[in-house]
Amino acid sequence: MSGEIVNLRQARKARARAERETKAAEHRVLFGRTKAEKRQDALEGDRRERHVEGHLRETDTPDPSGKTS
Repeated sequence: MSGEIVNLRQARKARARAERETKAAEHRVLFGRTKAEKRQDALEGDRRERHVEGHLRETDTPDPSGKTS
């Protein structure tokens, strides 16, 4: 029964380090975009919105009082 001797303090620190690295990797994926990438996405979104808005039909809005002229 000669198992490997493990220093619990070192094992605990190694596990915490691995968890921090995992969390950092997740955050890099979620938030790790450059300013240029964010700006490009915003410009692309604006372009798409203008494209859709340009294809909407213009409708006459009725008079709020309900009266006709």
